[in-house]
Amino acid sequence: MLDVRRLQVLRAVVTSGTVTAAAANLGYTPSAVSQQVAALEKQAGTPLLERAGRGVRPTAAGLLLTEHAALIGAAVSQAETALADLRAGRTGRLAVRYFATAGSTLVAPALAGVRAEHPGVRIDLELNDADEPFHDVAPGRTDLAVVVQARDRVGPGFRVVHLLDDPYDAVLPLGHVLAAREVVDLHELSGEQWVGSEPPGPCLEPVIDSCAAAGFSPDFVIRSEDYATAQGFVAAGLGVGLMPRLGLRNRHPGVVVRPVRNPEPLRVISAVVRETALEQPALRRLLEALRTAADPSTGPGLSTGTDSSAG
Repeated sequence: MLDVRRLQVLRAVVTSGTVTAAAANLGYTPSAVSQQVAALEKQAGTPLLERAGRGVRPTAAGLLLTEHAALIGAAVSQAETALADLRAGRTGRLAVRYFATAGSTLVAPALAGVRAEHPGVRIDLELNDADEPFHDVAPGRTDLAVVVQARDRVGPGFRVVHLLDDPYDAVLPLGHVLAAREVVDLHELSGEQWVGSEPPGPCLEPVIDSCAAAGFSPDFVIRSEDYATAQGFVAAGLGVGLMPRLGLRNRHPGVVVRPVRNPEPLRVISAVVRETALEQPALRRLLEALRTAADPSTGPGLSTGTDSSAG
């Protein structure tokens, strides 16, 4: 295999016309330049230079390699420029995974800010379930995933950035006996029929665990994994439900929504990234923008937290 550095030395000799001039231009001794050319000739298996008066000129093989050395030099220069652009956040690609209720409230405003500052960075979005995107972060298919209850599922090499705590509210049909309350104690829903709005997984767990803490298990008579549909079932008087506040941004006119206490169910929404991916300026900016979107003074009005490193 031909040595790239020696090819550039050959190119300098051919361009300069003499070994001495090439050595001066390169900051080498003439002896060192001659040794580099000799070693390259050994690799090539043929002479690359021949004497021409007081200087040298390339043989056919030497001219061929000099032309390729110029192409290699240009390619390396382009690679260095592209790398500098990538490290500065002028170019690149980010793969982002998120779940539905985090899309409009967190991801959309965050991406708007990132695109304004890093217009050359392509951002690929994909909608997933609240617990699935993490599986793409681990092998590197995803740079950032917005997930629910992530802290106990990550290992060394990942960072979990806490975005917000999303409380579950009681969703009641109009005219329900508890609709006049400002706050509902969770145990008061123990004898009700329930409309489920969460699939099995991290979004359902806070509901089940909080009901258990209040001394009962919810009686799900209807299950719907869509908040708008679940609200419709509640409005029709088919049951009550607990739904996360982010999922209640668009409320059905036939329901009443009340905060819950003793205990208050919460789902923890976080962003998960690989530590090594944080070298990308656009990704660091996206994390900042997500936290800004989650801030109660500018975002959805829910509590926010701080960074923590996992592992």
